[in-house]
Amino acid sequence: REQLSTASPMFRWANNDGKKKDPELFQTVSDGLKRLYRTKLFPLEDTYRFHDFHSPALEDADFDNKPMVLLVGQYSTGKTTFIRHLMEQDFPGMRIGPEPTTDSFIAVMHGDQESLIPGNALVVDPKKPFRKLNAFGNAFLNRFICAQMPNPVLDSISIIDTPGILSGEKQRISRGYDFAAVLEWFAERVDRIILLFDAHKLDISDEFSEVIRALKNHEDKMRVVLNKADQIGTQQLMRVYGALMWSLGKIVNTPEVIRVYIGSFWAQPLLVADNRKLFEAEEQDLFRDIQGLPRNAALRKLNDLIKRARLAKVHAYIISALKKEMPNVFGKENKKKELIANLGDIYARIEKEQQISPGDFPKLNKMQEVLAGQDFTKFQGVKPKLLEAVEDMLANDIAKLMTLVRQEEAAMPSQAVQGGAFDGTMNGPFGHGYGEGAGEGIDELEWIVAKDKPTYDEIFYTLSPVNGKVSGAMAKKEMVKSKLPNNVLGKIWKLADVDNDGFLDDEEFALANHLIKVKLEGHELPADLPDHLVPPSKRGQ
Repeated sequence: REQLSTASPMFRWANNDGKKKDPELFQTVSDGLKRLYRTKLFPLEDTYRFHDFHSPALEDADFDNKPMVLLVGQYSTGKTTFIRHLMEQDFPGMRIGPEPTTDSFIAVMHGDQESLIPGNALVVDPKKPFRKLNAFGNAFLNRFICAQMPNPVLDSISIIDTPGILSGEKQRISRGYDFAAVLEWFAERVDRIILLFDAHKLDISDEFSEVIRALKNHEDKMRVVLNKADQIGTQQLMRVYGALMWSLGKIVNTPEVIRVYIGSFWAQPLLVADNRKLFEAEEQDLFRDIQGLPRNAALRKLNDLIKRARLAKVHAYIISALKKEMPNVFGKENKKKELIANLGDIYARIEKEQQISPGDFPKLNKMQEVLAGQDFTKFQGVKPKLLEAVEDMLANDIAKLMTLVRQEEAAMPSQAVQGGAFDGTMNGPFGHGYGEGAGEGIDELEWIVAKDKPTYDEIFYTLSPVNGKVSGAMAKKEMVKSKLPNNVLGKIWKLADVDNDGFLDDEEFALANHLIKVKLEGHELPADLPDHLVPPSKRGQ
């Protein structure tokens, strides 16, 4: 078995003996995670054969790699086009078409020059986080490539394109490797899983359902994209969206609703432009979600290590319980069959004795399947020191790492994905919401409020202004007619009372009414009054 070095001096507090921490040894979160994994979690995993049952051992590259986005979907839902849309550039090995074109897993990563690395070479590269994919054999490795290229988007994230999911028997016969197991391997290591659906032909095949179920326990990473939504009208889109949510509800067994983004994710004109504003808003939300991945990467790795540690702990209890039940000499094979059949009872007993949540246990049928091929006599009994080390890691070391995560985040506040489609709508007139709501009139020479000011003036003069101004009490009587809550009206008053004198003149009163209109039309109020909304008489003061 692979031996992992534990000689590194970093994070000496990981073996906390009550000694004073050595501040200069505080390095990065990823260094801390490596140290904790090697010294505390790996020994437990190794002793109880965790890697034979659940997931291969983690390597340094798993802690160091950039955030990864995994795209999953049936064929012709626009996965490859989506990647091209994000990067605004073709990548090596890219094939697009209505038939099942992408027949390989393609890891799109940053490189100084365009190149394609085949799977067999990829799994021996210690700098890439793919070495453990070797276990899936040649049938998979022949269908796995890495496309490297210089692109600003890839400076911050890597993207995994997957083969389109086929339907029925064709899928199982033609692959030659366990497709769902490979996806599960990636799901454990990526930061975001995007499931793509085609709004024009919404159908979740049995194979896709199986794949989504294989991604169970990673619902927090999942997002859904309803692509090609510009090919249908508003009424049809509403029905398709409802059907998608209903179908997903049956497959993804979570009380929370998965976030669905609706749009047309490519750089072509919209076929049906009725929902343009909706598509723009949805695209911005999805882009913001992806852009936040680098900042949250350390927290995600920490979260995944905690998940893994909890599973490893439960696994150790299961294996040691099975070992304890085994006879020393005769009837071993019969006892093994009996124990596998009664594994559910063993789960229940461990749950009760160790006060472990049922959600922490591995899937019963999968565990029974793997146990059938194991030699129970080689299992280990309870080793309290190993379990205590993992308990200590979860109770103490993780809390210290959390502090470091916050420090790292504070040191890199602007870390976000840039380049490609992410820059297209950042600034200028095509930025999301530009010239709408409080931004209306930003490019106009005239004060935008002036066009409705005569109407507002009529109301103003019915409020008996004194010296050209109305008091707060008088203005309130008129403003509450909008039925907006007091906290919103209070903010509008604050923005409109430009000179902070507690009164509104005719221009300020008109501005207050304009902001009420902005809010009633469904737009957000600005935190500070934009320059183009400042009344002409108050400019330059």
